[in-house]
Amino acid sequence: MSDAPTGTSVHLALHPEHPSAVIATVSGPRTNTARALLSMLAFRPVDEHTMLLARIDHEEPYYANLAASLLRQEQATVHITPELQKEIDTEWTWAGHPMPWLNRDEIRLASAEAQQIHDEIQSGRLVIHLHADDGHTIVAAGTYQHAVSVHLHGEDHLRVVSGSYDTPNEAITEFERLYGEAVRTGPAPATDTERRPPRPPPP
Repeated sequence: MSDAPTGTSVHLALHPEHPSAVIATVSGPRTNTARALLSMLAFRPVDEHTMLLARIDHEEPYYANLAASLLRQEQATVHITPELQKEIDTEWTWAGHPMPWLNRDEIRLASAEAQQIHDEIQSGRLVIHLHADDGHTIVAAGTYQHAVSVHLHGEDHLRVVSGSYDTPNEAITEFERLYGEAVRTGPAPATDTERRPPRPPPP
């Protein structure tokens, strides 16, 4: 790989209205590689030059910094606004996290797995058949397209796969046995986090 700059420029900034979302503005003659790298880290396209990162665990600054590192390895010019850099430099602990035995990196890994489940539900790759309130949190049963069925436990950044089944019928039958009269059809109502996705930035 050449050490010469590619002419590609990426500007990373906090979303003007959403508390943690990050906007990437890509410009220059060769943007395909930059856009592909941003897509790998779950930035989604808004238009030809703009991509948006919004996560249910509010870890956007961490992933924006990772994106910046990868882009610079590809000789793109990256500019991070002072406001976003401040968020990147603020390493914080998650007070009251329900899994206190996990360290910060392990919490980040768990929330990344929860993000993946969330994205698969949003995209339709994971269809939720039933949900219930178990007295502590929301649980659910669903099926991946052309794959296994699962039970889920928790919401937002705390959602995990708690069991897997060979068929939807097995998952549904066991779910109804476990939660009885609490079972409801379809996915649970959206959480506050899910109801407030960031809008594209103003032009």
